[in-house]
Order: sequence, then structure tokens, then C-alpha cells
Amino acid sequence: MEQLALDDPGPQAGALRTMLEARSVALVGASRRPGSFGARMLAEVAKSAAGPAVYPVNPRYPEIEGRSCYPSLADLPTPADLVLLGVPDTALEEQLALAATLGCRSAVIFGNAHENPPPPDPAPAWRGGQARSLRQRLASIALSAGMELCGAGCMGFANVRHGLRAMGYVEPDPLPAGPVALVTHSGSVFSALLRTRRGFGFTLAVSSGQELVTAAPSYLSYALDQPETTVLALVLEAMRQPDRLRQVLARAAERDLPVVLLTAGRSATGRAMVAAHSGALAGSDGGWEALARAYGIHRVADLAEMADTLELFALRTRRRPRRGGIATVHDSGLERAHVADVADEVGVPFAPIGAPTMARLAGLLDPGLLPANPLDVWGTGTGTRELFASCLQTLADDESVDAVALAVDLIPELDGDTAYQLAVLDAAGSTDKPVVVLSNLASTVDREAAALLRGGGVPVLEGTRTGLLALRHLLDHAGHRPAPPPAPPPVIPARAERARRLLAACHESGAAQLGLLREYGIAAARAERVTGAAAAAAAARRIGYPVVLKTDEPGIAHKSDARGVLLGIRDEAELRAGYADLAARLGPAALVCETIPPGTELALGLVRDPDLGPLIVVGAGGVLVELIADRAVALPPLSADQAARLVGELKVNRLLAGARGAAPADLGAIARAVAGLAELAGELGEHIDALDINPLICDASGAVAADALVIASRDADRAGSG
Repeated sequence: MEQLALDDPGPQAGALRTMLEARSVALVGASRRPGSFGARMLAEVAKSAAGPAVYPVNPRYPEIEGRSCYPSLADLPTPADLVLLGVPDTALEEQLALAATLGCRSAVIFGNAHENPPPPDPAPAWRGGQARSLRQRLASIALSAGMELCGAGCMGFANVRHGLRAMGYVEPDPLPAGPVALVTHSGSVFSALLRTRRGFGFTLAVSSGQELVTAAPSYLSYALDQPETTVLALVLEAMRQPDRLRQVLARAAERDLPVVLLTAGRSATGRAMVAAHSGALAGSDGGWEALARAYGIHRVADLAEMADTLELFALRTRRRPRRGGIATVHDSGLERAHVADVADEVGVPFAPIGAPTMARLAGLLDPGLLPANPLDVWGTGTGTRELFASCLQTLADDESVDAVALAVDLIPELDGDTAYQLAVLDAAGSTDKPVVVLSNLASTVDREAAALLRGGGVPVLEGTRTGLLALRHLLDHAGHRPAPPPAPPPVIPARAERARRLLAACHESGAAQLGLLREYGIAAARAERVTGAAAAAAAARRIGYPVVLKTDEPGIAHKSDARGVLLGIRDEAELRAGYADLAARLGPAALVCETIPPGTELALGLVRDPDLGPLIVVGAGGVLVELIADRAVALPPLSADQAARLVGELKVNRLLAGARGAAPADLGAIARAVAGLAELAGELGEHIDALDINPLICDASGAVAADALVIASRDADRAGSG
């Protein structure tokens, strides 16, 4: 596993600009041979509209395509701003070291930089020497010289706005220009998105590969400095330089720029494939989820959803939707019902249109058709352009409608009819709200009709589900207002000292774990640790029957699995019998706990993400935690309002609100418990590997932690003694 760009931010912004706007490019491995990588690399650079000085480097040729060819980088008239290394992996180290020595500012490594096995470090083991891979040595060379490095294992980059093509593979000429800045770890995705023929283009497109030195945050920071960039597109399999990434995402949020993200490695199989493919550790899905929530990122599930979403954001009007709902116009009753079904499934609301809109629509429709949203317009088929344009315009004029879609199969019309396209363009010209075409089947989309619409600023979304998801992203963006994260609460020294001592004792007793929660305002069941039957009886009298008796033996993390939890103990005789059983089977240490009345059960957790640090997890608790996938993940700190919104995303929130006549739970108490856990994470998160509250029992009187598991990190003892 090699994530070499994890912490080191690499060279400064000046070197990155020099790479992405290079005025001189050296091509090591340039070739005359038709179809070779060296020939393609040279041909692509030669297409650069910026007209950089181009220096082919290959000792075999005196000239290539009329350009002087140099035997070595050392023979160039001046150090190159950018060196493209189109050489075998075995030659990479030598050529990059030479470029660094000569003062070249940056390089692209197309090859995979694979070496098996790596040579031993010349330093003996007793002096700390160890085997260093080729990738590590390449990164060290570049970092030591202050060079930016794209790759290894990449397709290069295209600075479309500036006019520089630094690629070794044939791509469209000209490249589609537009407002999207793309950074992808995948070369295949890089090529696919450059060739989509969709309604968006690029300011910058980077295939960053393994990111040995220069990682996604650097490219994004450069892109954000360009006023033409209004959309960011990320296709990532690992989270590198997470602190810088968060800074860049905060900048994008401040500018109200949508960020569209596709990640790989959600499944166990996917994570294994990421590791096998690039040697990178896939970012945990919880980490990506928390990052997306914090900065309003639009996560997509596949490239089809990404393309529809990018097109919608790239061609969106200046008017910002208000998170009301969409309106759709159809020429098929069945497809109208189908779209309504899918919209309900993916969470896209239809706007409730007002009475004036209903009256206007009724005056337009053929007899027997009802004014509604979604709207079926097809009747006699006469006056199609005027009828559909008027219906679209009428819906767009309704204040509750944020976006309007003509939901039709944009098939090639064999009779040459263009009424649908012209109707949509008419409607789009009469409103500043988004007007789109929602096609149900990508493979049937008429390319000429789609090109006409896109040329007129109308997005053509090429699938029912992906198009509706894109519209949901548009509405979600309207509902997300960038706000700085809440400031961490001030540290209370006395509480912090108590909390550190309790944390150090958590491995010994569940009572310490529950006590730790109370320090941060999380109500917890009363509990006392005992090691004998008489002590257990005394504790139960103090707490009050009925009580719960649990094993408190260190090392038994999941007490229920060990049959170590006895519920509803009503008197001392039952308590003593239960204690005798637990002591005989599991050991003498036990916990006598208060019985919490039943309620809706949640699970709260703190987990440590390798990239982002502590994450807060909220989900359905009790037996539901393993039966339904119902959870939300966030980065601390969290205000009470943010915590309430987090809980509101859960399916179980319907139970908390009082389903089937039950009294609603105290949502304020639940939010305070979540915010308290986030506060605990902020103060002690670096000393905790995991924390689990399950269940947090919620009812009208409050929210109480009935059980907890705290797994302290190895340095917790030092923290407790400090």
C-alpha cells in the first residue's frame, strides 16, 4: 500500500502553475514510428493551442516531424517546464533524477512505475534501512527537487482553458471546452468523459493516477483560481491529503460551486480491487459520506449519473432553485406513471402547482386530459410545438416549480418532425428556470436533436433514473447553504481531566464508559461495578429494582453474545442467583445497572477514519442495527441543529416522530446527545479507536444510553495520566 501523497503537500503553487501552463515541454521517448506511444505523445503536445516550445528527446533520431530531437535532457537549450516520460519503468528513475538535477520544474509519468522486487536500501537494517519501492524513490526525487509530478499510472492532463495537451493517448481535437474541472484516478474515465458528446466541457481535465506527489487537492485549487470553472468533477479511489482536500472543498462551497463525486471501493470486493489496481487504500465509504455531508458534495453512483448531473450543472441557469420541486410534461400516460414511480423511489418531489396554473393548463389541453403535475399532454397530436411549449411555459411560471422537464423518448423522428425540440427551446427562452429534456432510454437518443438542444442551453438527460437523480442533485444544491463548521466548544480543563481518567479506566469497567458519556451531557443509565454477591445486592438497593446485571469482565466486548446480560431482575433473590451464574461462567466482575423504560432505540458511534480522523455515526439501534442499513455519518464538531438534521435523515426518524399514535421522542435530547458525542470526539477522539452507544433509548422524557463500548487507543493510558 503506497499513498505517498497523503501528508506532504508537495511543491508550491508556482510549480503547479508552471506544469499546467508549461511554456516548454520535453518528451523523453518521442518517436517517429507511427502508432507508437512516443509518436502519439508528440502529436498530442503538438496540438496544444498555447504553442509551447516542444523538445523531443531520443538519441535515435536527429529530428522528428521537422523538430530537432535531442539525445538527452542534458542537451536541451534550457530546462523544460514540463517533462513527459514516455519510457519503460526501468528507465523512469534515471530520467526523473536527470530532470530534477537539470532544474526541470515538473513531470508526467505515464507508466505504472512497477518494480518487483524492489532493491534493498543501501543502509544496513541496523541503521534503519529498508527496501524502498520505485514509486517511493520517484516521489523522493521529485519532492527533493520541488517538482510537481502527475502520475504514475496516468493518462496525463489537458488544460483546455490554457490550451496545453500533455497526454500520450489520442483524444478529441479540439477538446470540449466548458466550466467543468475534472480530476480522476482512472485513465479510462478520463478518456470516456472527454468523449461523451454531452452538454459539458472542461477548463481542466487531469488523469492523476497514483498521485505519487501531486494529488487531487492541488489540481482542484488551481481550477478554482480560474473564473471559468463553475463545476468540479471527481472520480477517486483513495483520499489523499485529506486536510488540503477539505480546504479546497470549503473554497468550492464558499463560491457555491457544485462538486460531483464518484468513488470506488464501497464494497469489500471493490476495496480489494482498488488495492490490487493501484496499491492505494480505498477511502472508507463512511469517510466519503461524512465529507460529502460537510461540504454539500453530490455523490453519484455511476458514470451515467455523473454525466447527467454534470450536464445539468454545466448548463444550469443563473436562477437558483428554491428546493420546491420539479414539473414534467409527457406524451405517454404509462411513461408519466413510470417517471412518477421512479421519482418517488429516488426522492425527487413534484411541485404542488397552484389553482391559476391548473386553470391555464385546462385551457390548453384536449378534452379528457386533466391538468396535473406530472402532466400528460398527448391528445389528438395537433399543434404539438405550440401545445407543449405552452404547457412547459405555464408550469415554469408557477412559483412552486423549480425546474421543468419534457419527459419524452427523444428518438430519431423518421418523418423529420422537430416539434419537441423546438417546443423545449421556446420554453427555455421564456424562463430563467432550468428547462431540460428527460429521455427514458439513452440508446435511443437522437444525436442531432440532442446537439440542437444542448446548443440552445437545454440539458438532455439520458436516462429516467439518472436524469431524475441529476434533478435531485440540482434541488439538493439549492437546499444546501454553505456555512462554516461550528467552532469546537471551549475545553473545560476540569472536565477534560476527569474524562481522560475515565477513558484510561474504560478497559476495566463499563461504569467508566457510561461515566465518560455523562461528562459530555449524554444521559446514561446508573451503573455500579461489583465483584461479589453482597456488593451486587447493595448496588441494586441503591439503584432500585428492577435492575440489569451484566458481566463486566475485561475482554468481553459483546456481552450479549456471551450470555452475559440478565434483564428485568426484580428482587435480591433473583439478583443473587443471576450473579452466581455469571460469576461461575464468566468471572466475578459484574455491572449492576438501572433499567431504562422501553422506547425507540438508536445507535450512536465514534469511529476513527484513517484519512479524516473521528467520525460520528448515527443509526437505528438495538436489534435493528444489523437488520436495516439505516445510518448517517458526519464530521465533528456538530451543533445541536446539525445533529438534529443528521437524525432526521434516518428511516427510524418516523418512529421518533411518533408513528401510529405513539408519543414523539424528545428530539432535542437526542440532538444534544449526538452533539455531545461530537464534542467528546473533538476532545478525546485521537485517543479513541471506537466508541459504541447501543442502545440509546429515546422517548418523550429524553434519550438515555443504556449500554456503551469504548475501545481506547494504546496511548489512552498516557492521556489519562497526563
